Amino acid sequence: MTRAGHERLRAEVERLKRERPRVIRAIEEARAHGDLSENAEYHAARERQSFLEGRIREVEAKLSAAEVIDPATLNGDRITFGSTIRLRQPDGKELRYQIVGSDEADPNQGLISVLSPIARTLIGKHEGDVVRVQTPGGVREVEIVAVNFPWEG
Repeated sequence: MTRAGHERLRAEVERLKRERPRVIRAIEEARAHGDLSENAEYHAARERQSFLEGRIREVEAKLSAAEVIDPATLNGDRITFGSTIRLRQPDGKELRYQIVGSDEADPNQGLISVLSPIARTLIGKHEGDVVRVQTPGGVREVEIVAVNFPWEG
């Protein structure tokens, strides 16, 4: 996982933990309304608490097992995990990606999973290579224009 992805998950855990007291108060307030069997507020608050605790456990497990790789230490023109890549399609359109861990992937932001078909095709390739990548629209040929450049937002 990249350092940025690790920090995002850590911030999520902290936010979820700060939400715990509010959920506990909501459960206590709903419990004070009496009959729990027909108390929608109580059931909603308990569901929120269950989700919160499950998500905290899930994210903490990911963080404890994570190996953080700092893309800032990457150099050269070979594509690896954490690399930033600029590709040029035959029509001249350029695409920008960063290869990240599965938990960080957000294709709309250019963050692609190391397990994705395009990332698996690109890993080990170099700046200047022309490669055939599998996309949802079929196989495309792209040129690797730049590798390991600074990722700005």
